[in-house]
Amino acid sequence: MRTKTILWVSLLLTAGLLTACGTTNVYPQAEPPQRTLTVNGVGQVTVSPDVAYVSIGIQTEDPSVGSAVRANNATAQAVVDAIKSFGVEERDITTTNFSVYLQERYDDKGNVVEKTYVVQNTVSVTVRKLDTLGDLLDAVTQAGANAINGVVFDVENRNEVINQARTLAVESARQQAEALAKAAGVTLGEVQSISFYDTVPARLEGKGGGGMDVAASSVPISSGQFDIVATVTITYTLK
Repeated sequence: MRTKTILWVSLLLTAGLLTACGTTNVYPQAEPPQRTLTVNGVGQVTVSPDVAYVSIGIQTEDPSVGSAVRANNATAQAVVDAIKSFGVEERDITTTNFSVYLQERYDDKGNVVEKTYVVQNTVSVTVRKLDTLGDLLDAVTQAGANAINGVVFDVENRNEVINQARTLAVESARQQAEALAKAAGVTLGEVQSISFYDTVPARLEGKGGGGMDVAASSVPISSGQFDIVATVTITYTLK
């Protein structure tokens, strides 16, 4: 009997030791959320256009397709010569459309009473000397152009101006963040995120229309100004 009692006590002690040595899970304490400060900044640059894009049309009509084409070619050459006389380079003159089609006129019974071939030629011109634009438009209409389809103003270095506006916007946001952090008694940390969008107006539309509309001596042209605006949203960490 004594032997059995000692054996049971030994087994109970061993089981107790195994239980005491079991695995214990330790979970790390969650870190407090990062303190941040989010600000918006706006940058604006006002620019004056330094380039104009002009669409000039020449249309001729004749019962003979050959005569219509020859007349159009002669007029188009006179128009191009007039454009070049204002210092416009060859690379800034582009033919954007040339078309020939038959136009028929019918009587009350539906019979064809007249056939006319219409030839249209459209030239796109980049004018870099805006002070000559009014005189140039007058010269091309005098040379035979019968359609000024539009005058559009822009700045050639548009991307550079956009970058200037973005730089101003970022600086504005940084100054606001520093002022707010100082007022709150905290220290501004690193940039955590940046988002932005640009407000860039479409090219400014100038006066356009038929040739008779612009054929006054020295057409008055005003290019005006426009604003390019950048807006940024920046999130800073706080120390």
